Amino acid sequence: MDAPSSKSLPENAYIPLKPGETYTPIVTPDQTPPETTWRAIFWGTLLCVIFTVASAYSGLKVGQVMEAAIPISILAIGLARIYARRSTLLENVIITGIGGVSGSVVAGAIFTLPALYTLQLNPHPVQTIFICLAGGVLGVLFLIPLRRFFVREMHGNFPYPEATAITEVLVTGEKGGSQAKLLLQSTAIAAVYDFFVTTFQVWKEFLDFQFVPVMKTLADKAKIVVKFDAVAFILGLGYVMGLRSSMILVAGGVLANFVLVPLIWMIGQQVDGAVYPATIPIAQMSAEQIFRGYVRYIGVGAIATAGIFGIIKSLKIIAGSFSVAARAFKHGEGHATERTDRDMSIVTILIGVVVAALCIGIFFGTLSSSPTIFVAGLLLTLIFSFFFTSVAANAIATTARNPVSGMTMLTIIISCVVLLKFGLSGTTGMFFVMAIAGMVCTALSVSGQTITDLKAGYWCGSTPRAQERMKFIGVIFSAVAVGLTIVMLAKVFQFGEAAPGDTRVVLAAPQASIMQALVQGFMNEQPIAYILFGAGAMVAIVMEMLGAPALVFALGMYLPLELNTPALVGGWLSHVINRKSERLGGSRGRTIRERGVIIASGLMAGGALGGVFGAALRLFPWYAEDNIKTPFFDNDTISQMVSLALFVALCLYVWFDSLKAPKGEEEETVA
Repeated sequence: MDAPSSKSLPENAYIPLKPGETYTPIVTPDQTPPETTWRAIFWGTLLCVIFTVASAYSGLKVGQVMEAAIPISILAIGLARIYARRSTLLENVIITGIGGVSGSVVAGAIFTLPALYTLQLNPHPVQTIFICLAGGVLGVLFLIPLRRFFVREMHGNFPYPEATAITEVLVTGEKGGSQAKLLLQSTAIAAVYDFFVTTFQVWKEFLDFQFVPVMKTLADKAKIVVKFDAVAFILGLGYVMGLRSSMILVAGGVLANFVLVPLIWMIGQQVDGAVYPATIPIAQMSAEQIFRGYVRYIGVGAIATAGIFGIIKSLKIIAGSFSVAARAFKHGEGHATERTDRDMSIVTILIGVVVAALCIGIFFGTLSSSPTIFVAGLLLTLIFSFFFTSVAANAIATTARNPVSGMTMLTIIISCVVLLKFGLSGTTGMFFVMAIAGMVCTALSVSGQTITDLKAGYWCGSTPRAQERMKFIGVIFSAVAVGLTIVMLAKVFQFGEAAPGDTRVVLAAPQASIMQALVQGFMNEQPIAYILFGAGAMVAIVMEMLGAPALVFALGMYLPLELNTPALVGGWLSHVINRKSERLGGSRGRTIRERGVIIASGLMAGGALGGVFGAALRLFPWYAEDNIKTPFFDNDTISQMVSLALFVALCLYVWFDSLKAPKGEEEETVA
């Protein structure tokens, strides 16, 4: 049966359902348009490999992984037009899903595996590939039982910023008309805006308002620093998140940066020596160093505790998902569930977990001859991967930000403590811990991307089972590509810091450098900052007692403040525009709401594209940030004021274009 003629998302796509109400996707459950075709698999796999290789290099060089899923969704729309039979909406979902795996596998790899080279452990190429592959497979397998809870049962309760942007790109691009033009317009504006501000020295990307005397005084005397990343991507992200979620996110940042940092500074500046875990006296530290040296550990503790609460809350739904799957397997899935609610069978999932566990156990067995140690490593890998899958899904569904580095740090710390108890230390212990961390990091990164893909598919009407199967294809190709890329780069470049006598060019690999320092410190049996993790746990408990989303607040504590504050501006814009649409009501109000979401999605898509283009330029030896440099860039006051003015202009664009009603727009939106 052909896809339905209507290409608009239903009115209840982004809001909680009323009692007895159901959500009907664009492609209804009784329709079966082409989905997992060779066309979709080919393009998805090809784009997956291309983005994997490019993301691996850019991530190791500047610490940023290319945002793959949104640009690939745009490419899918373009590729659909090169065939006599245009690709269906569901084929484009598959292309995006397979290709989008690239960024998540790369994130898991570059955060951990380069540390093996800087530690002079020199892993075999097969080992690097296996670590990525095992982690990616676990991430998909452990996420599937959570799908019904996060995607279907909690419909409208999570904003899903990235999934919203992907869905709007796919649906609006296929629909055409003035809405497609609006999406292309906002995408182009954001792409140009973010490309120049993040790639060249045209105006300041980060604002700290130090040109204002009172802000300079607060920074110097109390270590209170207000920071703001003035880019289009985060503005669009905040718009889709909404006011409440963005306010809670920023509230966590306020506690971390305006309460805890000044408090630590006030007390610690009286101490002459360094206070662990920092390595220099607090009196010599900047606000950012205090945040990274102390407060971020509190954020890690808060995230971990909030994740525990999330798992407890979802246990009933998870058990229900297993029982539904079991009934479907016993009586036949075709009779038990409709196409758009059909996952891979529970038996397949369990077999997959068992096979993956056996392979991981064998892998650990090659690293240590002690059965106790490799069993402990296997259990740590499985427990952390399953536990952090829920954390990643919740974080991505709410803020589109996955606390990968924080959860990986926690994995390294606990793994070191456990394995040291069993007598494992030295280089073998470091390799063992980093292998666990690599698998867990990849698992939680892939699970976050997978929940995004499944939510986009839910809105469009994809078959979950088909999406889940295709994820494994993406994981396999991406794991091989990133493993070989890292091996190749390790021969040509140095990771981390330059070694004496080594003339090779250095790739910073910032996250892996942090993980390396962490595993070295613990394997050398340095003390653990339990009090910081415990303080974070107490913060999460307080938030739960107040009935606020603890994980969102914890993410705000953990993420740098400059990444949170622009989201609040986007959330406020969303609030005032939606209030305006409610006052007007009818088709006019609906048009305003739709235009606002389309523009915000375009800002996210364009920002991601701009970042990809900028990262691609860094692959060329002739690139330098000052290739394009404005005369006023080095003047901090003027440069920050220009940046602020342009960001305000971007906000005004969102406001006025959301309220704009071109001729025929109301009728087209209602259609």
